[in-house]
Amino acid sequence: MSSVSPSTAPTNAVATVSLSGTLQQKLEAAAAAGYDGVEIFENDLIAAPQRPVEIKRMLDDLGLACMLYQPFRDFEGMPGDMRARAFDRAERKFDLMGEIDCDRILVCSNCSPHSSGDVNQIVADFRELGERAQARGIRVGYEALAWGRHVNDHRQVWDIVSQVDHPAIGIILDSFHSLSRRIPSESIAQIRGDKIVFVQLADAPVLDMDLLYWSRHFRNLPGQGGLDVTTFVAEILKTGYDGPLSLEIFNDRFRSASTRMVAQDGHRSLEYIRDAALHLNGQPTTMPAPQAPLKAEFVEFAVAPTDSARLGDTLGSLGFRHAGTHRTKKVTRWKQGNVNLVVNAEEKGFARSYRIVHGPSICAIGVRVADAQAVMDRAAALGIKAYSPEGRPGRMAMPALRGVGGSLVYLVEDSGAEALWAHEFAAVAEAGDLSAPDAVREIDHLGAVVHGDEFLSWQLYWRALFGLEGRDAQDVIDPSGLVSSQAFQSPDGAFRVTINGTDARETLSARFLAQGMGGGFQHVAFACEDIAAASTAMRDKAASLLEIPANYYDDLVARFGFDEAKIAAMAEGNLLYDEDAAGAPYRQFYSRAFDKLFFFEFVERENGYGGYGAPNAGIRLAAQTRHRDPELIKD
Repeated sequence: MSSVSPSTAPTNAVATVSLSGTLQQKLEAAAAAGYDGVEIFENDLIAAPQRPVEIKRMLDDLGLACMLYQPFRDFEGMPGDMRARAFDRAERKFDLMGEIDCDRILVCSNCSPHSSGDVNQIVADFRELGERAQARGIRVGYEALAWGRHVNDHRQVWDIVSQVDHPAIGIILDSFHSLSRRIPSESIAQIRGDKIVFVQLADAPVLDMDLLYWSRHFRNLPGQGGLDVTTFVAEILKTGYDGPLSLEIFNDRFRSASTRMVAQDGHRSLEYIRDAALHLNGQPTTMPAPQAPLKAEFVEFAVAPTDSARLGDTLGSLGFRHAGTHRTKKVTRWKQGNVNLVVNAEEKGFARSYRIVHGPSICAIGVRVADAQAVMDRAAALGIKAYSPEGRPGRMAMPALRGVGGSLVYLVEDSGAEALWAHEFAAVAEAGDLSAPDAVREIDHLGAVVHGDEFLSWQLYWRALFGLEGRDAQDVIDPSGLVSSQAFQSPDGAFRVTINGTDARETLSARFLAQGMGGGFQHVAFACEDIAAASTAMRDKAASLLEIPANYYDDLVARFGFDEAKIAAMAEGNLLYDEDAAGAPYRQFYSRAFDKLFFFEFVERENGYGGYGAPNAGIRLAAQTRHRDPELIKD
């Protein structure tokens, strides 16, 4: 069918099974996150202490509608007495739906070994169910379970619904059930929009496993997985469907995570995926399009006044020069190549508050963008909070958003970036040998560490707000457990960020989380033109670099056949090495951590290498762990 613009305001819903907690807690979280309604999952209602009329009262008080009751199982194609019992169950569920004022029910395709795949019987069953539902003012949505015994494809469901041809019988489309079976989303074009009763959305990592197990444990929010949910939704919108988009998520992480956090992320994911689908269709949308950062403009460190000089010495040993002093604050600018580092030793304001909680830390990053206001407007539409210092209106040099672990993401307008630095900072005469080339060219990537239950949340943040593209996920082996890592980058690779999450309590990442009182940016990686020269220059300045064990270099010889002189030079510089499948090389080395809370990485990419040296991550973690004091939490 041709594209039809939605006739009503977009509606967002969430299935109660997607959230942890009691039914009351789930409903309260859904209301607080801004959903218009919920799908009530049968088990949630059955287990609730409130009677249906009380649940209806809760829904009314919270401003929520019950948009779907689900699931009704093992209905179609049942023999004899089992068929009669199925219709009796349906009538009882219709009674219950009347009490909670719900007019849509989900019937999932039959999995019972007793069921028949006879299409004529299935059509007859739905015709009769349609008559009974219509008498109650109820619409029935038939959904193809990916593991259904006879019906497991939405194209089969649409064929059955078309044959039933009853106003009370329609189709429910679920992204996981269709995309997990690789059913082309373009097939949705054959479905009439007015016959789509409801739409359920879920993303998931692309895995090769039993469909039922995959569905019950690994679904996640749109924008957190590898399924093409955007095209799925775009095809649905083309049909003229203007009903709710709803989340149905089964995920072990979500079952133990904050109910409110998952609800908020879910609402954000629906806004994100609807906007992406409308953009794909060329349909109007009120949300500004995502714009990827042009570069990481600066990194800001929060330190106590007594620590400012120590951090300055560290930066100086890494080749950075004191380039400016803030005109009104205890803030200094350090520069090397195109990299700006800001050291904030103010005794009031955001940086001080952040330092009190997290210790000496990376409290903010600045990203250069083409249109800062458009990013702020998109963030507002996605429910991402802006930062505004209380009692100090008009004091912000640039707009800022709340970021990972309470840190800030400042937005630096591209056209005014250089003027901003000149306005805020008084230049300092540079000392030292200015003829020596800078070892560092620019910021290559930023690394954040978060708790396991925030891992997917922060992936959605970067993807939804800035349109960053996910790279291959990695599992990193720490000597004390497993760390999950996911990298994101702008399409041109000018801005990169990695998110690392773990629940293993003794890993380096977990110790960072414990010592820093929560998630945040743990390291900054700098791009170098000549990494061997950079290492030499820093060692000449007595920089504290991370030592790599000799066994690693023995292994490099075996893997890559390096000659004795080359491997000796790499070992002396503590350089790590990797190659991609095309033979493009990647070299890196690390500083020791500052107060066990953040560290620096130096990298050299050649011939389009796009990774992050994943094979070396375990070596780095083991090397950092060797410096751990057993009496304290250290790196």
